[in-house]
Amino acid sequence: MQQGRVLKAHGGYFFVYDATTDKVYQSKIRGRLKQRDVEVIAGDKVKFAILNDGSGIVEERLPRENSLFRPPIANVEQVVITVSISNPDLHFKLLDRLLILGRAADLEIVICVNKIDLVGIKKARKIMEYYKEIGYNILYTSAEEEINLGQLEEVLQDKISVFAGPSGVGKSSLLNAIQPDLKLRTGKVSDKIKRGRHTTRKVELLSLDRGGWVADTPGFSALDITFIRSRELHYFFVEMLNYINQCKFSSCSHSHEPQCAVKEAVDNGNIAQHRYDHYLEFLSEIEEKEAEWWRG
Repeated sequence: MQQGRVLKAHGGYFFVYDATTDKVYQSKIRGRLKQRDVEVIAGDKVKFAILNDGSGIVEERLPRENSLFRPPIANVEQVVITVSISNPDLHFKLLDRLLILGRAADLEIVICVNKIDLVGIKKARKIMEYYKEIGYNILYTSAEEEINLGQLEEVLQDKISVFAGPSGVGKSSLLNAIQPDLKLRTGKVSDKIKRGRHTTRKVELLSLDRGGWVADTPGFSALDITFIRSRELHYFFVEMLNYINQCKFSSCSHSHEPQCAVKEAVDNGNIAQHRYDHYLEFLSEIEEKEAEWWRG
């Protein structure tokens, strides 16, 4: 029995990579797994048998470390949240939502600021300074001008990664720049709406020359965060962790209660106002969903 990783599923077949033979086997799933409704998706580790004709048959799906819903992919280790300062413009609220989703999935997070050739690295660093201060790993790249692509390659090496971020920021362009044979489709930014078109569809893990795998489909295409409980949202804002135990009330939501250490930190400039504003917006969104649930 061999052990491998599913790279993609298509037309009822599962393409399984075996590191010991460095080969990909077009495989079917054993009937008993179908009967038990065992789902097999890209990223899954499986045990499989190699048949006489060179194809494979999946006998068992091994336990998952995690799985993402959209796109459906398992055992991801890292998310590279890709943004741009210009063309399209940076929207901090979307960035903060993606950071929450990355932390909720327990993934290593890298923020990649692409297209720095349009604004300059000094300006980009100034804009992203707060996120650096609260501990996020930030890369500054340009696929067009091939700036800092080696740093991106190092981040991706020997990990299973997904890229996430708005369309048009250059996710596919970055991957094509570090490995041209990937030949991923890219989409231009619309002059009218200043957003790009999504150019990836099916999920496939692509092998990187320096080691590691990357999904060809953007991660977190579903941006819903209402699966998080309102009383736990503050755990996903890393800069709040130093203050939440200093509030007068242990159940403090940091929205309206007196003697709230988080609100004091905002007033003192220790927590960025825009991050706190987004926290309140997300909190309201989650509380509204919880109220709907209680109403049935």
